[in-house]
Amino acid sequence: MGVISSIKEKLNQETTSDEAAGMEKDPGVTRLFFATDVHGSSACWRKFVNSADFYDADVLVLGGDTTGKAIFPIVDEGDRYTYTRQGDEHTIDDDEEFDEFLDSLEDTGYYPYVMDEAEYEQLQNADDAEERQNEIFLTKMQERIREWVEFAEGKLDDTPVYACPGNDDPFEIDEVWESSDVVDLVEGEVVDLPQGYQMASTGWTHPTPWDTDREEPEDELRERIEGIVSGIDDYDRAIFNFHEPPYDSQLDEAPELDEDLRPKFGAQSTEPVGSEAIREIIEEYQPPLSLHGHIHESRGHTKIGDTDAINPGSVYSEASLQGAIVDLRPEVDVVGLVRG
Repeated sequence: MGVISSIKEKLNQETTSDEAAGMEKDPGVTRLFFATDVHGSSACWRKFVNSADFYDADVLVLGGDTTGKAIFPIVDEGDRYTYTRQGDEHTIDDDEEFDEFLDSLEDTGYYPYVMDEAEYEQLQNADDAEERQNEIFLTKMQERIREWVEFAEGKLDDTPVYACPGNDDPFEIDEVWESSDVVDLVEGEVVDLPQGYQMASTGWTHPTPWDTDREEPEDELRERIEGIVSGIDDYDRAIFNFHEPPYDSQLDEAPELDEDLRPKFGAQSTEPVGSEAIREIIEEYQPPLSLHGHIHESRGHTKIGDTDAINPGSVYSEASLQGAIVDLRPEVDVVGLVRG
């Protein structure tokens, strides 16, 4: 482990210790730990799984956008590895340093792909280059989730883990999650939780500027969610786990974009971008708790009528996990937002 990695680990440990202070769980309480938008970060996944022990959590819930955003190409030239980052070319000729570099990429959500010079040229210039690149990207996503599943199976015994894909997640990853004996994929489902609660989940959103895999118009999104929550027996004991936050809720503030999808005014100007359909459904059914993500920079806890609504936010690119701790007593008690 290098000096920078050691410093980051120490800082994460100190932050986690500070934010975990005063969070002892009372007897008979069911503790839920919720995190979201890990975007391929293996460090965030490990911390998510370990939160069962660290926070004494009885139930783990992972919100949407589990997969990363980019392949990181690296060329193996025999005696050295080369790559380009932010327009600059870099070289690594030490195996230990290279292994450390790969770990750092995986921990911050990238998918490193090591190839020789011939394959690199082919991926740049072949007629089917884009198709081949997409195949590699998808394969890497599936491999990463398989590794995560194996890690969870080695660490967890009887702690239930519920995962729900998000709009950024391709459909092909679902079968990998479904192969797990530890993690339950709960897209479109209602599952029973302790204390008489039921949780309804979906990772679908209304349309985004990036035309992602799981998005649809507001009217269709509302119809989808109505179909899911109709399976709940008692809305006074309901938890909504919807990837997108409700519109104008303080949990959906994102940088205002220009026509080229670039932040206006240096990202200092924000606007609400959440779903009106999701807000309407929360206002109508008033579940005690509603869990959200999607907008990384809009971390917070607010009230929508009688509903406690939470977005723990995401800083996955820093290999740091943000989450929310909620105790069911059986009434909902939002213990706090944490980072580590």
